[in-house]
Order: sequence, then structure tokens, then C-alpha cells
Amino acid sequence: MKILFVAGDPKPERWTVPIKQQLPSAEIFVWDPDGPAVDADYAIVWQPPAALFEREKHLKAVFNLGAGIDGLLNVANLPEHLTVVRLEDAGMAVQMAEYVLHQLLEASREMETYREQQRTGVWKIHRPIKRSEWPVGVMGLGHIGTRVARTLADLDYQVSGWARTPRRLEGVSTYAGPEQLCDFLPSTRVLVNTLPLTDETRDIINYELLSQLQPGAVLINVGRGEHLVEDDLLRALDEGILHRASLDVFRKEPLPEAHPFWQRQEITITPHISARTLRDATIEQITGKIRDHAAGQAISGVVDINRGY
Repeated sequence: MKILFVAGDPKPERWTVPIKQQLPSAEIFVWDPDGPAVDADYAIVWQPPAALFEREKHLKAVFNLGAGIDGLLNVANLPEHLTVVRLEDAGMAVQMAEYVLHQLLEASREMETYREQQRTGVWKIHRPIKRSEWPVGVMGLGHIGTRVARTLADLDYQVSGWARTPRRLEGVSTYAGPEQLCDFLPSTRVLVNTLPLTDETRDIINYELLSQLQPGAVLINVGRGEHLVEDDLLRALDEGILHRASLDVFRKEPLPEAHPFWQRQEITITPHISARTLRDATIEQITGKIRDHAAGQAISGVVDINRGY
């Protein structure tokens, strides 16, 4: 078995050595843009170059080093027949739930107000929140979105979820499809986006959508930067439709120094850290799936290329 590592890591041995330990009979290669084909059976990738699929003609499957696979599906010559496998969790879901909870508490518990009081030496207690006044809507109910929704519901927040297809989650009101989006949005004050990026979800967070949220709305975007129409967000903030936004993903990363988001106090910016890939868990998951696939066994996490996730 030959495995090709294609991730642009300046220290690929951090991955290839433990991969070899997990699959001792395999030959492990690191992508060389100027090198020859290695006739690999499997490729482990992150945003691979188109040259990979021009050179390696006998790949049985490609494993993505992340849950978001838009960077892989955007490669123009990705073979239609190729099995594409995304990363499932590997420690990311709990990190995402922590991040979303932190941003929700920042807004609902008025933590910035208390920090400002500390700076000015003011001791003042504000009224406790009523969770009924902070209904949360989670767009995207995959593995990560489900963990986020359940975490917040367990803390007695009123949580709704919206997905492309019907889902059932205990303690969460669920909506499905474009026809139910207009019911989901008015029930939401805090909108959390965990959707995958597809042609259907690109630019989905626009002025029209934000205008349907409850007064004093908050946006938490941990999906993809391309989900958000940036000028529409600024307009919604200017008009008071949106109270604040917490953004971890952007159309261009790093976010340019001159970008207007930096100057807005209502926007919290983090540099795509809401859920980091944990190397050990990732390697264990991918090597286990390679082992099973090579043995002819079914594996989970296979992507429907036509649907985009």
C-alpha cells in the first residue's frame, strides 16, 4: 500500500512518522511538486494542487484533513469516481461547542459591560438573564452543529436547528429545507452558522436573512467566510438590525489590515481558531479508515461530491 501526504506542512514528518507507526506495512510519500508519480493508493490532503490528480491516476480514495471539504471539491480536475472522505470530529466538535458557548455568554451575560466597569472601577450588578430572551438558532445540523445545539440546549437555552434535510434532536426544535427557513429565522435571536459551503449555501447570510432575526440579534459564524455577505453584515449593524457579530472565518484569510471589520466594536474577530485539528486523533481516524477501506470494509465520512458534503 502506498500513501501520499499532500498538505503543504513545512514539517511533514509530524504526520508521516505516526502514520507509518499506525500502518507499518505501508509506504509513505510526501508530495513533491517537481517529483514523479508514486502510483499512490491513497492520498491524505489539505487543499491539494490540481497536479495531484494529473499525476496520480490510481488513487482509490482521498482523505481530507478537515471536516470542511470545499477546498478539495474546488479542485477542477477532481475525478468524479474518486472516493472522498472528510474528517469526522477528531476533537473538533467539542472545541466548536466551547467557542460558540463562549461567544453566546459574551453577549447574553454582558461580559464586556463588566470588563468596562472593571476598567473604570465601577461595582454594579446587572439583572440576571432570562434564557427565554436568548433563543439560539443553529444553521447546519451535521456532527458539529448537532454538538453545538445539544450543548446549548443542555444549559437550558431555547435552541432551534435548521438543515437541508429533516433531523430530529432531543430538546431542539428542528426545521428543514428552504421552505421552513422563514419559520426558523423569526424564532432566533442568536444565529450560529455551522453549514458546509456549497453552491446553495454560499452568500446565505445576507441582509434579507439577517432582517428576519429577532430584535437585538447576534451572529456567530464558524462555518465559512463565503457564507456571509460582508457588506450586508455592516449594513445590518449600521441599521441596528444586528446587535453584534462574532466571526471566526472570513472570505480572505488572514483578514486584511484595511478590512472594515477591524474597526467595528460590535464585531469580535478570531483567526479561524474555533476548532483546530488535533493531530493524534486525526491520524488515528484516517489510518483506521484506510485500513478498513483496503480490507474492503465500509467506512463513514464519505462525501457526496454532488451535494458538496
